[in-house]
Amino acid sequence: MKATDILSLLGGLALFLYGMQMMSGGLEAAAGNRMKQILEKLTSNRFLGVAVGAAITAVIQSSSATTVMVVGFVNSGMMTLQQAVWIIMGANIGTTITGQLIALDVGALAPLFAFCGVVMIVFLKKPHFHNYGQIIAGLGVLFIGMEMMSNAMMPLRDSQAFISLMTRFSNPVLGILAGAIFTAIIQSSSASVGILQALASSGLIPLSSAVYVLFGQNIGTCITAVLASIGTSRNAKRTTVIHLLFNIIGTTLFTVICLLFPLPALIESLTPSNPAAQIANMHTLFNVVTTVLLLPFGTLLAKLARRILPELPAESAQERRLIYLKPLTGGKEYKIGSSAIVVNGLWRELTRMLGMVRENVEESFNSVLSGQAASLNQLEDREEYIDYLNKELAGYISRAIAFESNQKDSAEISACFKIASDLERIGDHAMNLCGYTERMAEKGIRFSNAELNEIRQMRQTSLDALCLLEQNDISASDRLVKIAAIEQKIDDMTAQFRQNQIERMREGGRENESSVLYSEMLTDFERIGDHILNIGQVIPETVSLHALADATA
Repeated sequence: MKATDILSLLGGLALFLYGMQMMSGGLEAAAGNRMKQILEKLTSNRFLGVAVGAAITAVIQSSSATTVMVVGFVNSGMMTLQQAVWIIMGANIGTTITGQLIALDVGALAPLFAFCGVVMIVFLKKPHFHNYGQIIAGLGVLFIGMEMMSNAMMPLRDSQAFISLMTRFSNPVLGILAGAIFTAIIQSSSASVGILQALASSGLIPLSSAVYVLFGQNIGTCITAVLASIGTSRNAKRTTVIHLLFNIIGTTLFTVICLLFPLPALIESLTPSNPAAQIANMHTLFNVVTTVLLLPFGTLLAKLARRILPELPAESAQERRLIYLKPLTGGKEYKIGSSAIVVNGLWRELTRMLGMVRENVEESFNSVLSGQAASLNQLEDREEYIDYLNKELAGYISRAIAFESNQKDSAEISACFKIASDLERIGDHAMNLCGYTERMAEKGIRFSNAELNEIRQMRQTSLDALCLLEQNDISASDRLVKIAAIEQKIDDMTAQFRQNQIERMREGGRENESSVLYSEMLTDFERIGDHILNIGQVIPETVSLHALADATA
């Protein structure tokens, strides 16, 4: 190969992978958070789950991207390990579409696909046309890259050293290792299978040797999911174990069959003049048969994954961290399914934050009523955790919003930012109430029975408003109406209680400092109502914090 051939090979691989990335990005922008809703409805049935996994992978031409998405869904609690099994099986079938399209010489139409996609992106104004155009253009770029790689390897037909190397892959172990290592390096089984098809079409490797390389490529594609699972939950890591088990079991089974039976010769006889089709047909047969055989044992695969990666001792509850969100360090990580993962994770973190805020509001009012400051340390720790979550979520949202391409999801992520800020402010007002308790204890101040009765009303009204944020049996508009009514009630109560306090002061017998504390408490009570109303105004119709709380539990 000349230097120009090597550069052409690398350029073709770059176009192939970039086309795959374009398709993935287009689908993410088009579907966004709806990907979660689609998967929730369809993955409860194993057959539909396999079909969904195959369909998504066929669209984006990458089983690795689909599996990475599933790892993220399992990590964020959006999908169970059992549901992930069916998606992974389907992804392995869907990835064979690329090879079949190459065998059918769809690449001849690649420039037309690229042209049509670019026209949609450049000349059509509606955003969803841009997203579909990105998918179509990506498909064209992908096959242009495949054609470049195929042409670049043509000179290898005259290299005896290369031909000798290819024949060594008739050894199953060497062939499987070569396929696995090469695919792990480029992190795309579709690209590596396409290269294998190009080698076979050039007469550089017979099918009898290529099958073992092909089987290894199915194992090598798991490396992307393995890398994506670093730093995720135990269940997410088990998802990658299932992916590995599927391909290792399939490779073992088909290696034995090819050694004992003339399966390669049978596949070759179906399309004797089309080596690319032979590779594609074997790839499809491998994944379809493995899926059919393992489909009844999906539950056992999940159990085996749990046995390989058993439960670890629970992490310290005192450790401050984001539980449902994996750190975003760059746009590269914002792949297919990211919108659903990010949005769902944000709402779950906000649900945790809301629970902490509600506890602090209730306990701070209780401390005022009892005059006891014994539990204030626990409230302060919880308040620090609330502040930590607000800071971390703000930073996370600022990074996520920069990568988000779906307008609806972008608006929802912005709403999360506002809600986190209001929750943090409610927590601050709860801590103000705790400060009043400490001042009362230090100076021996006691509220009158009338004041204590009014404080009990404040506590109950505040909790009623916070509980409305979690109510999931009403629409967002109805919830907002009820919250607005309570906020108005809080304003009315504040005005009435201030008037009552003025009358008590006129009657005499009230200490000046006691009256000041009570007045400050009324201000905090009113501000709590204002922030709850702010939250109610931005919660989307599709979100139920209570439902997320149930799922989290």
